[in-house]
Amino acid sequence: MSLFRRRLAVVVLGALAFPGVAVAQAAPSSTTVTRAALDPALVAGRGATVPFLEQEAEHAATTGTVIGPDRTAYTLPAEASGRSAVRLTPGQHVEFVLPRAANAITVRYSIPDAPTGGGLTAPLAVRAGGATRTMTLTSQYSWLYNQYPFTNDPNADLLHPDWWITECACVPASTTPAPVISKPFRPSHFYDEQRLLLGRTLKAGDKVRLTASSAVPWTVIDLLDSELVGPPHVRLAAANVLAFGADPTGRRDSAPAIERAIAFARKTRTKVYVPPGTFQVNRHIVVDDVTIEGAGAWYTIIKGREVALASPAPDGSTHTGVGFYGRPAAEGGSRNVHLSGFAIEGDVRERIDTDQVNGVGGAMSDSTIRDLHIRHTKVGLWFDGPMTGTRVENNVIVDQIADGLNFHTGVTNSVARNNFVRNSGDDGLAMWAEKTTNAINTFDRNTVQTPVLANGIAIYGGKDITVSGNLVADPIREGSALHAGSRFGAEPFTGTLRFTDNTTVRAGTLELNWNIGLGAIWFYALDRSIDAGIEVTGDHYLDSTYNAIMLVSEWAVKDLYAIPNAHFKDVRVDGTGTSVLSARVAGGATFENVDARNVGAVGVNNCGSFGFTPAGSEFVLTDRGGNDGGWLAPWMLPNTITCDDRPPVVAPPAPSPWP
Repeated sequence: MSLFRRRLAVVVLGALAFPGVAVAQAAPSSTTVTRAALDPALVAGRGATVPFLEQEAEHAATTGTVIGPDRTAYTLPAEASGRSAVRLTPGQHVEFVLPRAANAITVRYSIPDAPTGGGLTAPLAVRAGGATRTMTLTSQYSWLYNQYPFTNDPNADLLHPDWWITECACVPASTTPAPVISKPFRPSHFYDEQRLLLGRTLKAGDKVRLTASSAVPWTVIDLLDSELVGPPHVRLAAANVLAFGADPTGRRDSAPAIERAIAFARKTRTKVYVPPGTFQVNRHIVVDDVTIEGAGAWYTIIKGREVALASPAPDGSTHTGVGFYGRPAAEGGSRNVHLSGFAIEGDVRERIDTDQVNGVGGAMSDSTIRDLHIRHTKVGLWFDGPMTGTRVENNVIVDQIADGLNFHTGVTNSVARNNFVRNSGDDGLAMWAEKTTNAINTFDRNTVQTPVLANGIAIYGGKDITVSGNLVADPIREGSALHAGSRFGAEPFTGTLRFTDNTTVRAGTLELNWNIGLGAIWFYALDRSIDAGIEVTGDHYLDSTYNAIMLVSEWAVKDLYAIPNAHFKDVRVDGTGTSVLSARVAGGATFENVDARNVGAVGVNNCGSFGFTPAGSEFVLTDRGGNDGGWLAPWMLPNTITCDDRPPVVAPPAPSPWP
């Protein structure tokens, strides 16, 4: 969510204690190709199909030091893909062997912040195929601190001393003597990434060596993506922005020229073409009934600075920046907008939720957003409906301050498919039915990795919503991989909510405010009951830090709300630190062919709504057969109380093929 996150009430006070959870790893190999830091066979058919191959640094040859694995929030390993990376000091290197031909790379990395915040820059030597080039690394877009909505100042005092914090298990402003709070407080959002066209095509087996410079005391390399990028796309029969005065060098503002090209294209019923180059745009480009094509996201870059406004805009924004926006829904919105084949690079370094500084925004009906690369904006794509019939496909959305994508308010009959999201600062993909419900929307075959805050995929209210075929890995804190919640003032869930054929990896995180583990998939009845039918079918939950499945309510409303109509079928659970199911709410669920292995604690943690009456838990389990692995024993049925919120965590073995 990009608005003020409602703080979770504390159920049980206590000092934060989180065990560093070890992850069994494959033997290092500089040619190892992974998806979400796993053998690709384990996640086959799930997530986005992308043109690049992922190689984890911890599997590459290095003179540096492997850090992790560790899932403890606010640490560099926890935010790394696979919860492990390589730390280099000046002169040290990590070397990858290309698994197939490539002419472009992406490096995910971290370097230190400046002592007073604001970031540093440092060169990284890239030796590829016998030639050395320089990649410029920066921490200007990483390193956030403190409490929500965070700050760039590592030396700041608590932003909310009147909030309860886990570090002292207290409200600092109301505690005598005042607790000593270490600084920097809660550092996070450590990583960024850079892309580089190598200028030549390397063959499979060629080596790419990354060597750290002396400009910073350390450089952490998380992974390398390698890709064979095709030639630029050319559209001759189009309104070329160069003909209208756009500057491909990025030195002059190209926004007016792009707008002139759009006006001409609308009048002549043709397309707008943005050729290779870097085009400076420092404000919104309003789009309606127009097609804009670039030469490809590696070639056409729309880049801008964040600009402070002289006075707040009517929507509350205090800044503006590069972005393509539909007209506001209150003005009728936009229709027939088609954007494809370019990169949007923003300049957002702090989280101000009132600011409209997103890569794509506004209301766009009957539109398509395809093949974009979006980074360093607040939210990659934030749609404010009502709007209908929009498809968001094949985009790469990385290094966001907040969400990757959000279908917000009255979005219907829309699809986000085959998108790749990494390092979002909030939910990777979200639907938020605030004030006007969302309906008949689908998130299908997307990959979401390392959301620093909140969830990989989150659904807040709506009618007949489907989440299918996605791959979600390594959520960090205050959320997990898959989530549905009646919260943030969302409209009720109605119809059927479907989670189908998704895979989660290293999810089921620790909820730092509650000091209990979540599920890889979790349902949360906060504002009201979740009465809609919930159907979870064909999901795989791999290597969950705590639970695989959780249904929960808020302590203050536990006797008011329930989740009564959940159904789990054909689900595989391969490794949990604690339970397969944690039920901390009234209601009930059915289970059919839910198979589990390597379960760390009792299979079902059934607390219900904590009434602890002789009649048993307020949450009822129904066994429909075929639930293998011994996790759902007959003595647990239908509602035996097995409540233990903090059992010892047993790190499971690494996931392996299911027999």
